[in-house]
Amino acid sequence: MPDLSHLAAVQESYDRVASAYVERVKTPAELDPLSRGMLDVFAETTRTAGLGPVGDLGCGPGRVTAHLAERNVPVFGIDLSPAMAGLARAAHPDLWFGVGSMTSLPIRDDALGGILAYYSTHHTPPESLPLVFGEFHRTLAPGGCLMLAGHVGDGRRLRPTQAYGGHPVSYASYLLPPDRIAGLLTGAGLALTARLVEEPAEGADRTYATFLARKPVLLRG
Repeated sequence: MPDLSHLAAVQESYDRVASAYVERVKTPAELDPLSRGMLDVFAETTRTAGLGPVGDLGCGPGRVTAHLAERNVPVFGIDLSPAMAGLARAAHPDLWFGVGSMTSLPIRDDALGGILAYYSTHHTPPESLPLVFGEFHRTLAPGGCLMLAGHVGDGRRLRPTQAYGGHPVSYASYLLPPDRIAGLLTGAGLALTARLVEEPAEGADRTYATFLARKPVLLRG
């Protein structure tokens, strides 16, 4: 069993910065065209497949969850931070938000038509990602779609002491190469269907990647 001690640091940090996070992070409408386009592709794919609800895992204040709901996707959100989940409930009272960890999802097997992990896995140590991706595979219905987006890099581990307006944080961020993330997804039994890597914008130093994958449908002879 991997060491899950990082979860306490992530939860405490995001509880602390929750209000400042909402003030500083872009809304879906403010994202670049590629990012918005990938979200719309995911929304259309999961809506038309009709395999079950979509779980926005690591939903934060629920803005992207609401973005999917506006596109007629049956969606709910789960976040490790009670403060973030509380902000999401207050802002979007028509949607359901709960508290939980991607390492042990309170969701039955094969229940989800889709999973969105939007900038929510980069605080997970690489050795714990197989557990998280295994939970994605377990809870997705056969044919269900995963969209994972986040920071990527050369394998560096970052340990900021402050974030979102100078509030103290104690989490780490792991900037894994896209090929490694893709390999971990396929190792968890998911079939990769698309990959988009966005190079840093002028004056920026972060590379972003989006992965689309499906849980294979087992054919019976």
